[in-house]
Amino acid sequence: MATRLTALRIHPVKSFHAQALETASVEPWGLAGDRRWMLVQPDGEALTQREDPRLARFQARIDADGALLLAHPDADAPLRVETPDPAALAPVSIFGDGFTAPVVADPDVADWFGKLLDREVRLVHLDDPHRRPCPATTSLADAYPFLLTTTASLDALNALIAQDHPEDAAGAGPLPMERFRPNLVLDEPVPWAETGWLRIRIGAVEFEVVQQCGRCVITTVDQEAGVFTGPQPLRTLRKRRRFAKSAAFGMHLVPQAPYGTLGVGDELTVLESGPLPQAD
Repeated sequence: MATRLTALRIHPVKSFHAQALETASVEPWGLAGDRRWMLVQPDGEALTQREDPRLARFQARIDADGALLLAHPDADAPLRVETPDPAALAPVSIFGDGFTAPVVADPDVADWFGKLLDREVRLVHLDDPHRRPCPATTSLADAYPFLLTTTASLDALNALIAQDHPEDAAGAGPLPMERFRPNLVLDEPVPWAETGWLRIRIGAVEFEVVQQCGRCVITTVDQEAGVFTGPQPLRTLRKRRRFAKSAAFGMHLVPQAPYGTLGVGDELTVLESGPLPQAD
């Protein structure tokens, strides 16, 4: 049977809850609408679930006119945020790598987040991904425009957790795919097959497979509750599935022109296989 795309997800605001889509346009820097907004701390550094897992409880989507629509279960009302003036630039950074991005000046936006997070933050919008210097042109994702995972690899990982650490698996049950925050999920039947792909096509869109994704503490955050849950999956990945010094799960992709559109149900074609480079 053909391997197909079973889930397509964007994160309109970096580190917020995922939004599931049926179709999405592919752009050089990722899926349209993916990670074009983020919260920053007073020093301009990105605020993510690494520092505050409660960000997972924020819902965001992009309106037809480009405005950001925000919701939170504890908010008195949802919030609509217009795209800021592109000339209102502020210095920001992700992992210390600096660039500039337009900042939302409306004090009501800062107040809305301040009441929910009890901390000072600002909301910024990346109007032009070329503002950010990266090895691969990307939006506000950590490193690369796309992250792909497969269902068989998640099943295999959950089996390893149950085998190696049954005490971890007993209470929580199998980890859901949401923990890994992918853009693309394939129903590939062979566990870890994706680690041997160099070039693939999904539907009509081709991708270069760049490297495995080194995983961080965000994989331990319950994406519904917004809380850290314990050592898994990092405990098992660090032992069983490593990419250089990192726990590894999923693959980073870079799309190839012409870009086109992806849709749930699109078929996978592996165009080239072979060993991927290892991290330094």
